Amino acid sequence: MRVLAGIQPTDDALHLGNYFGALRQFVDLQQKHDETLYFIADYHSMTKLRDGKQRLHNTLDVALDYLGAGVDPEHAVFFVQSDVPEVTEVTWILSTVTPMGLLERAHSYKDALAKGETPNHGLFTYPVLMAADILLYHSDLVPVGQDQKQHLEMTRDMATSFNHHYGEEVFKLPEPYILDSTAVVPGTDGRKMSKSYGNTIPMLASPKKTKKAVMGIVTDSTPVEDPKEPQGALFDLYALFATAEEREDLAARARAGGLGYGHVKQELLAKVVDYFEPMRERRADFERRPDDVRDILASGAARAREIARPVLDHCRRAAGLGTRTP
Repeated sequence: MRVLAGIQPTDDALHLGNYFGALRQFVDLQQKHDETLYFIADYHSMTKLRDGKQRLHNTLDVALDYLGAGVDPEHAVFFVQSDVPEVTEVTWILSTVTPMGLLERAHSYKDALAKGETPNHGLFTYPVLMAADILLYHSDLVPVGQDQKQHLEMTRDMATSFNHHYGEEVFKLPEPYILDSTAVVPGTDGRKMSKSYGNTIPMLASPKKTKKAVMGIVTDSTPVEDPKEPQGALFDLYALFATAEEREDLAARARAGGLGYGHVKQELLAKVVDYFEPMRERRADFERRPDDVRDILASGAARAREIARPVLDHCRRAAGLGTRTP
């Protein structure tokens, strides 16, 4: 069973939402399945990020965060999307069997229009590149959240269309692996944690930066001595790191009165710092060895291309495109 997932390097630091929403589960999946492929989607980031130096910086930062969090190159194929040029050829081929109407229904495109943006061609055809990412490696499972299922459904539509038009089962139809969405990760302002909202708590930042973010969590003005209901962003974030007994104890102290929000923030901060400390140390070790990180990514890309080339060759033969130049 082959699992594939990617992340864009549009930001230079992953946050708690990235970790609990996906990365933690990616680390678990690499131990449970025969083969896992994780890639840094630098091509995808080009629809929004127009600074090449920043993209390179972000790509390395994401690689460090993934390695620090426990993505193991001994178990997972870890690479940068643009290091596998086959993906761009498959993107073009798939685009020729993809109806315009399908792309116009994509959430990413419709959201951009709703925000008054003027989408570029890259954003409009974003689902085709995403489909190529998935289909090029004969992926069996693709981890997605409930709100991302459309992307996989579109990928299956494109694969089915190509297979039908050319009369061969070239592309395997992938299945969704629905990520655990029970771990709600609110941002410091109570909305969903997102870099675009500016409400994130960094995952592997220094304790000083983590403290600044945690202390900025928005709460109401209930006095310290008054009882409080253990609800809202602060308590939900605490629950991500606490045991059931710790959550019950905190709730009881909050309802009894005498527990200030500042005290809860201090307890949350201690848990966040302690939880991620081993990952910060591992990340720092890789950061001191950038050449080793580049070697890991290069090795991952070489392995990814070994998987991709036979798929592309089959695709070219079916489409009558002749022999691929090595």
